Amino acid sequence: MTSKTLTATTTAALAALSLLASQPATAADTAHTKDAFSFGVIGDIPYGDAEITKFPARIQDINADSSLDFVAHVGDIKNGSSVCSDEYFASIRQQFDTFEHPLVFTPGDNEWVDCHRTNNGAYNPLERLGKLREVFFNEPGKTLGTTMPVKSQEELGLPENVRFAQNRVAFSVVNVQGSNNSLLPWSGLGETAVTPEQQAEMEHRTDAVLDQIRDTFADAARRNDRAVVLMTQADMYDPSLLAAATANPASMSGFREIVDTIVDETNRFDAPVYLINGDSHVFAENQPLAPGSPWLDVYGQQEAADDLQRITVDGSANATNYVRFTVSGNSAEDAPVLAWEKVPFTQ
Repeated sequence: MTSKTLTATTTAALAALSLLASQPATAADTAHTKDAFSFGVIGDIPYGDAEITKFPARIQDINADSSLDFVAHVGDIKNGSSVCSDEYFASIRQQFDTFEHPLVFTPGDNEWVDCHRTNNGAYNPLERLGKLREVFFNEPGKTLGTTMPVKSQEELGLPENVRFAQNRVAFSVVNVQGSNNSLLPWSGLGETAVTPEQQAEMEHRTDAVLDQIRDTFADAARRNDRAVVLMTQADMYDPSLLAAATANPASMSGFREIVDTIVDETNRFDAPVYLINGDSHVFAENQPLAPGSPWLDVYGQQEAADDLQRITVDGSANATNYVRFTVSGNSAEDAPVLAWEKVPFTQ
């Protein structure tokens, strides 16, 4: 090749590179550079006929928020005094299918634990849990709404327990229930004490939850993640239960191992940990296991976990908004990893 030909070839190549550089980047080109993102969380919704009627519009409000990468519903798709029927489950699944974002759902106690109540239909709660898994988790490893892959505990029989990661933030959604993690007697079925079947389910589910929490933190540490986000239905630090729990810590015994593990893993991780829950219906943002917290005594904790930040989303009559969480970009060194705001529904 002559020097004249080489010069012409080089000039053409440089011109082509210059043209490419001047063209707008495509979505595929820029996908890996999008490091800040948002997600929405709701819980304890819809409660009662009026809210059931409004629920499709609530979903459309969330669908209209194009900033969201995914949505989570942290349990209780009905109130505690309505029937846990197959028909109701199917109707909510139909509504969930209208979400245009990926939807992560963890069941609440109102849709299975408390279904033994006479006004709920006097169902066996374990049968209702099986039905929930059949209706809402029929494709393990995939979200509802728009499909997003997640790692589930399907192999343990708990397809509702899922985890995933995005931009160096680890997410773990686990089935932890109100009603002392499902240990209140099934009085609607005439039981006055915990049945062997009830105890076995709780122990198996709790063991699986502990495994997933530990795996979540281990993977987060290995990847050098910036934060861990845990999501549960149960409010393990419900302020309305504090007086009773202080007088009788055994009333919170179903949460003890889970709290122990969260404390241990949070302190070992040494980076922000966020716990998002529903259950108690009133928005809250606090550090429930910070030094001096009365919950440390309730759970017999000798060590605080001041890197744990808890956020409770509004529910029941207060469910007039969703909470939009924004994860900062990797380069935002002075910003908290997670920020949040309540976004009112339009009706």
